[in-house]
Amino acid sequence: MSIQHSELILNPDGSIYHLNLRPEHIATDIIFVGDQYRVDKVTQHFDTIEYSTQKREFKTTTGTYKGKRLSVISTGIGPDNIDIVLNELDALVNIDFETRKVKTEFTKLNITRIGTSGSLQTDIPVDSFLLSTHALDLNGMLQAYQVEEISHPELEQAFIKHTDWSSKKSYPLVVSNGKSLEEQLSSNKVYKGITATAGGFYGPQGRVLRLPLQDANLNSKIDSFNYNDNRITNLEMETSAIYGLAKLLGHDAVSMNAIIANRANGTFSEDPYKVVNDLILYTLDKLIE
Repeated sequence: MSIQHSELILNPDGSIYHLNLRPEHIATDIIFVGDQYRVDKVTQHFDTIEYSTQKREFKTTTGTYKGKRLSVISTGIGPDNIDIVLNELDALVNIDFETRKVKTEFTKLNITRIGTSGSLQTDIPVDSFLLSTHALDLNGMLQAYQVEEISHPELEQAFIKHTDWSSKKSYPLVVSNGKSLEEQLSSNKVYKGITATAGGFYGPQGRVLRLPLQDANLNSKIDSFNYNDNRITNLEMETSAIYGLAKLLGHDAVSMNAIIANRANGTFSEDPYKVVNDLILYTLDKLIE
């Protein structure tokens, strides 16, 4: 059956609604950044620029780095934006916009997030790189989908027990990354661990300004969680949504984090721009290997 116009929304020029892209505009190897201004910080290293567009916070540039075709897309902040970006990217490669039908031949995307994050562990210092082996979804966006096939029940139940997780909150889902992409991006320079993904920056990440928290001790519970040597190493706002939707749609995804703060010991990078730029170059060079 054809997908209805209200479900697959296209612009008058035939581009997908939010991203303002047509299928020929993107590569199958894609880098996500949160900040629209970081797109240029990645693509300044490109040999060629093929196409660039922006609508709202979603900026996309496609070009080549040392001969490899790549697209860089800014997602904005939060899991709700990831829901838009990943579904629309999948539609670009796996739905025929003319017939509005799912293509019979599947195209897999390789998605690498380059983002900033704060470490929750004393032994993961500022200015380091961290690769998320798994993501812990604390925000609930993925629960709109059928997620049973991608969950890790033992880890999830251990987390619920350790934190005395409130039944009023969304079920904490654990999702793994794309293993082949993890192997490509790994090295002895990179720490690894579980990344927790919150749905907000203040209360959902344990920050207090004027509003009291539902569980004032949740951050310390997250920090101390360890199940079969699996620990939560950092906290941010996109990775679980990327991992969950990528898994469900059949794509590979890995989140690379520039650690610019350490919340366990209260430190912040003296030059956060340098660690981000270093991670950009590290990731670009790994993606062409």
